[in-house]
Amino acid sequence: MTTELFDNHFQAETRMFLLALIRIALAEDGPDLTAQGLFSETDSAQAQIVAKQSTVVAGLPLIPLVLEFGGAECQVHLNVDDGDRVSEGTMVAALQGPAVHLLKAERVIMNFLCHLSGVAELTSKYVAELKGTDTTLLDTRKTTPGMRYLEKYAVRVGGGQNHRMNLTDMLMLKDNHIDRAGSITQAVKSLHDAYEQCPPIEVECRTLEEVEEASKCDIRRIMLDNMSHESITEALKRIPAHIETEVSGNISLENIKSYAQLGPNYISVGKLTHSAPSSDFSMQFLSLGA
Repeated sequence: MTTELFDNHFQAETRMFLLALIRIALAEDGPDLTAQGLFSETDSAQAQIVAKQSTVVAGLPLIPLVLEFGGAECQVHLNVDDGDRVSEGTMVAALQGPAVHLLKAERVIMNFLCHLSGVAELTSKYVAELKGTDTTLLDTRKTTPGMRYLEKYAVRVGGGQNHRMNLTDMLMLKDNHIDRAGSITQAVKSLHDAYEQCPPIEVECRTLEEVEEASKCDIRRIMLDNMSHESITEALKRIPAHIETEVSGNISLENIKSYAQLGPNYISVGKLTHSAPSSDFSMQFLSLGA
């Protein structure tokens, strides 16, 4: 099974966040006193994780990472790859190891797998709506605290792309920043003056007047926020080709294609991460005993 996307996504600082999150998730449950009271340390178990619905799968590489934290030796066989669509009844993974260890890790594994697969599944539906257009689907920073890098990974598994991962990736000018600077032009100038190697700048615009001003500045992208179809159409005519365009605000599965057909480079959707329903999986234990 390939984990290339997972391995590339979680490197250096992002991997540090991932491992810390797994540690916290396991610590939240504390020791499994129920399992410890019923099973000995030498009792082994076999289990399988089965999809209970059709869904895109995301989060399988987390299974061995979660199990590694317990220190016991476990065997994990992944039958599918992250990004695969599975049907109801598909066994996506098989596990074997100490019973106490598997029972302790069960809920943490399932919480990750169900949530991330739900994000990937919802993302895949939005991506399908963009088929035939030149618009790329982006996520946002509207993520679960502590879960950002995992949720943004799941967006990529589902076929979407990531907007900025944190506040250093791209400098985004919103109304509060512009009010402080006095104008879009002055805000952009102040940022370029503040940093010797200034990160790319995006300006959030809500009116055609703001679009006109932003278009004359040294920026990477203009976000058209909560604009009507008519205003977006006019704004796109006024933005020079070297500046990227992004549409955001009130985007749904029902209307995303109509926005994409207007021609923006990107559409960002917060619902991918903050409103995705969990996909349904179950961990079934086949044997529990010595």
